[in-house]
Parts: sequence; C-alpha cells; structure tokens
Amino acid sequence: MPPNPSNNLDIQATQFSPSDDSGKGQKFSKRQIVLGLLSAFVIATLWFLFTSKSVQIRLSPAAQSVSISGGFSIALGGIYLLRQGSYKIEAVSELHEPLEMHFDVDERRNQLVEFQFTPLPGFMTFTIAPEDAHVDINGVRANISGPLTLAAGPQAVTIAHPRYQTWQETVNITGKKIHQTLTVDLAPNWAEVGVTSTPSGAEIFIDGEATGQSTPSVIEALAGEREISLALPGHKTHRQRILAQAGLPMKLAPISLVQADAQLKLTSSPSGAGITVNGQFMGSTPTQLDVKSAQELNVSVILNGYANFNQTLQLNRGQAQSLHADLQQLEGAVVIRTQPTDAWLTVDNQLRGAANQTLNLPIRAHQIAIGLEGYAGYSQTITPKVGLTQEIKVKLLTLAEARLKALKPTISSFAGQNLKLFQPGEFTMGASRREPGRRANETLRTVSMSKLFYMSTHEVTNGQFRQYAAGHDSGAFETVSLNEDTMPVTSVSWHEAAAYCNWLSVKDQLPEFYNIEYGKVKSINSGAIGYRLPTEAEWAWAARTWPAASNPSDQTNTALRFPWGDNLPPPDRHGNYADRAASRLVGRVIFGYNDNQTAAAPVGTFKPNQRGLFDLGGNVAEWTHDFYHIPSNEPVTDPIGPATGEYHVMRGSSWMHGTVTELRYSFRDYGITGRQDVGFRIARYAE
Repeated sequence: MPPNPSNNLDIQATQFSPSDDSGKGQKFSKRQIVLGLLSAFVIATLWFLFTSKSVQIRLSPAAQSVSISGGFSIALGGIYLLRQGSYKIEAVSELHEPLEMHFDVDERRNQLVEFQFTPLPGFMTFTIAPEDAHVDINGVRANISGPLTLAAGPQAVTIAHPRYQTWQETVNITGKKIHQTLTVDLAPNWAEVGVTSTPSGAEIFIDGEATGQSTPSVIEALAGEREISLALPGHKTHRQRILAQAGLPMKLAPISLVQADAQLKLTSSPSGAGITVNGQFMGSTPTQLDVKSAQELNVSVILNGYANFNQTLQLNRGQAQSLHADLQQLEGAVVIRTQPTDAWLTVDNQLRGAANQTLNLPIRAHQIAIGLEGYAGYSQTITPKVGLTQEIKVKLLTLAEARLKALKPTISSFAGQNLKLFQPGEFTMGASRREPGRRANETLRTVSMSKLFYMSTHEVTNGQFRQYAAGHDSGAFETVSLNEDTMPVTSVSWHEAAAYCNWLSVKDQLPEFYNIEYGKVKSINSGAIGYRLPTEAEWAWAARTWPAASNPSDQTNTALRFPWGDNLPPPDRHGNYADRAASRLVGRVIFGYNDNQTAAAPVGTFKPNQRGLFDLGGNVAEWTHDFYHIPSNEPVTDPIGPATGEYHVMRGSSWMHGTVTELRYSFRDYGITGRQDVGFRIARYAE
C-alpha cells in the first residue's frame, strides 16, 4: 500500500536551549537562612539564660542611670542576668558622687550586691571666738577664712588656742552641697590670781617669764601647776607654787619680801645658757640670784656649741651686781669631697660656692646640700665637733641613676607574684635569614627601649588565676592533668589574661591598663602603671639579652638563639620541652633529651635564665601584649605593637615543642583563644 501523505511526520531542527539550573547550586533558601539564624539566636539566648545567675543590684539611694560592663547582661528592673565573672558597675545619683565599683558574680544561682552612693561634699562656715584660734579637721590644719568644703559624714574637729580650753567634737557633715555653720566660743583656760607684797612694786614672773606687771596686781595664770615669783632689787626673790584652775579666781596671801644678803643678775648672749654657782645648777639666763655676801662665787655660764664663760667674784652685804656673759661660738672642720668636682654647695640654705672645700662650722646641726644640673641632689645633716675634722664624700648620681635607685628592685602583687625591675636598652630582635629554622615573620631589626618595667619572675599559676576566677579549669591533656595549683594556668584567652591583669591592678590600687567592655579589650591606657601583659619587645629582651657579669645594669646586643645557648640539644633537665617523657603525647620530641616532665611542670621547677626569670623557654608558651603583624626591618623605639589587629603574639616554646623552629627564642606564634600549652606572665611599667 502506498504511503499515506497525511501520516508523514515533518521533523524540524530546533535550537538547543539549556535548562535553567541556576537553583541547583543554591543549598539554602533565604527562608531557611533566616530560620537558621533565628534558631541560633534562640539557642544562644537559651544557653545564656541557663548559665547566667540572677543578680539583684541594690543601690542606696536610687540611681538615675546604671550601666554594667565586663560581659553581656540582661536587666529586668533591679535584677540582672549575668554569667559568672568580674564586672564593673557605673551609676549616677543626683547630689552624689558617681559610683564606679567592681564586683564578682560567683556560682550561686541568686545573688544580692549592694552599693552605697557617697554624697557630694558639703560646706561648713566657722564662727569662732577668739578669732585667732586654729582649727584642725581630722588632724589637718584648716584655713577657715571662708567656707570649707568637707566630705559628707563624721569629721573630727579640734579648735585650739594657747590661752583657751581646747574644743573637740565629731561634727556630722550632711554633704549634698548643703551649707552648715559651726559657732564655738572657747572657754578661758586661766585663773585670775591676785598678788600683793610688802614692800610693793615687785616684778611678777610666772614660770620664769615676766608678766609685765608688779605688785599689787591681778595676773592671768594658765591652768595647771605654776610658779609665781616676785623680784625686787635689794630683796630675796620670792617663789611660790600654785595650782591654777580655769575660771576660778584666787588671791594669794600677802607676801613679805625679805631683804637680800646680796644679789647677782645674770644675762648672756645668746640667752638660755645654763648657770652654775660653786658647782650648783642655778637655772638659765636671764635670771636673778640671791647669793651670800663676803663669799667667793665661782660662776659658770654654759651653752652647747659655745665656749664656757667662767668668772669668780665676791659681793658685799646688800650689794646688787649685774653680770653679762658674751659667749664665744665654737667651730669644727668639715671637709667636702664630691664627684663631679664642679658641683655646688649650700649650708643651711646659703650658697657657699664650689662643693670641694673645707668648712669651719659652728658646733650645731647643719644641713649640707650638694647639687649640679643634670644630677640628683644630695643632702645630709652634720654636727661638727671641736678638735675633730669630719669628711663628707659624695658621688652625685645622674638623673637616670637616681631614678633607678629610687625604685624598688623587686615588688609583690596581691596574688603573690614576685616582679623584678628591669632597665632595658638597645638590642637586636628577630633572626637572620641564614638561621636554620627561621620563619618569615622573624624580621631582624634593632629595638631601643627606654622605659623601666617590672616583669614577674614566674608564669601565672592556676592557683593565682583562681583567686580571680574561682571556677577556672586548665583541664588535662590526654590523661595528664594540667590543673594543679602550682602549674602555669592554661586554656586562657588573650582577653581573659588582660582582664586578670586589670583585676590585679584594682586589688593593688593601680590604674587599669586595659579598657574592657563586655569582656573584650577595646583600648589601652598607655601611661598607666597597672599590670599588663609584657610587650613582645620586653619579653624578647628579658629572654635573649645577657647582662654583663660586672655590671648587671649594662645591656649588650648579645642575643641567645636557644634558651640554653646556640646549639642543640639542650642539657638534660634544662627546661620543660618535648622530651622522651612526652613522646606518647606529642608528635616530635628532642632526640635523646629528658626533663622528667610529661606535660606542664610546676612553675620554677627549672633554673631561671640569666636575668632571674623562670620558664621563658619551655613549660608553656606565653601571651604578649602586642597585636600580631610581620614587622619591617626599620629600627624602632619602645614598641608596643600595632594599635589594632585580630590576633596577638605568643612567645616562647612549650612542653609540646621539640623542633628547631619552635625551640628558638625568636620563634613567634599567634592566636586569640586559649590553648593547653599557652599561659602568661604579668608586667607593668615602673613609672
């Protein structure tokens, strides 16, 4: 049968067009991503709520504003949800000092923290009679010519005058800028004493001092036991002791003056010299003595630092004679020898010229001062001696030497760390490209250091860190514990190490070096002397340079390659590195080396380095302050690293390290989170 044309199929060629597979590479839709982020947020929120503590913060009085830093927090009225750790609260209340305090949140589920605002100071105006009385506030002399600004609370106020009874009270200062007035009329501290004599006209003395009055008269005698004496030419001096009581007038019985056998009036220049007559002490000049007539009198006038005045005389009956002793001052020789020789000299604040000279000085205490521009001054009190030449030898210190001498060579922290003072200098940092094991980030460069600093002799231990964070756990590596109190703390992030430094600064009342918000360091206070992590340059200088044996303050450019010297392997038990004992825990160990430590060792187990610092090589690697970067080969002065960055520098080998690269002192690592072979030590600027 012939084919039916209607059944023929007309096959036409068409252009190929690929199917749209654009969605094939997309793993998640936008909806899925949003749901994923929302789920992560919910999980994080639930985790925070589950691990946080309920902390009630009670402020007295109520605050206008409150902020808490140191970690994430949720405020529910006066209740805050906070995780365990250290925090800082800042609050403001009207008419009170701004409150800024640190507090710790411990493991308890519900906690109460109370703070008391300090009121602003108040003002006190004093109205006092007599007006020339003086006022002491808490033992400190105050100027009351205008209103005083005083801290709120009890203040010990003492108002005194030589002739009035002292007034002492505790005055409560309201504060809050409130003005108060204190009015005090001091009570007289004397008795009025009536004195008469026969014959009249006798000069009246109280305790040897002239009153300027003569009998008959009423005198004012300060309260207490007093001696009243009457002196009239040609008569014996009358002496009488009385007990004067403040505010109670008294009248002495009439005094009959007895005609003197003979009288001797003694004065001296200077006054206040002691008097003996025939070896018997008779008082001090000026004075008037009743003596026997027709008898030889050996009179001596004596004053320390002056030659004795001696005279023999004899008086007739009824004779009154005056005798003046012009005392001659004694001198002693003092020889001054100084270096440098062009220093200048002052004696009792009077310039005496060049310091190198011999002085003849009066026999009394003198203040000797020696100075020269660019040098620290020297002063000494010396008392010359008759017939004896004394010598003062002084070597002036430069300002830098004096500054160093004024600082304590060692200090201790609240947590028990010992820190040594160091005066760094210029040294070479990094490693030569030809050095085996060198890495590209170990740029060779010259570093000059001028700032004195303290560095702890040991790494911070678990026990010391737990004073700050009681629940910290350094854990274990495989089955080997890293958690003993004497072992170096590990598994601490850089930010946690910085927070520990700030906590320690607060405990030792030092300004904090790091500005921390929500557990992260945001900036630093570069001039603060609070605790911090060592700079990378400080760490390298303390580890690598070697002080001259004859002069420990003399710095050299000597740079150690390894903690023990320049060649491998280290001597046995030199430090805690990857050795035979650690072979089951780490991949590469030092062939043939043994330090008898499987993992971390208690700090100070091995001998210190040439500067008295322990474990700068070995045990654990250490955080330094600097942000990580690859430095240039340009010389630098007092470097503290870049201002910003993501990671921080780690220095030093650890118990896990056993290769040539890692064991070298120039080895640099970096990170931000904690590791089980990374700890830290503390440092601070000395000034």
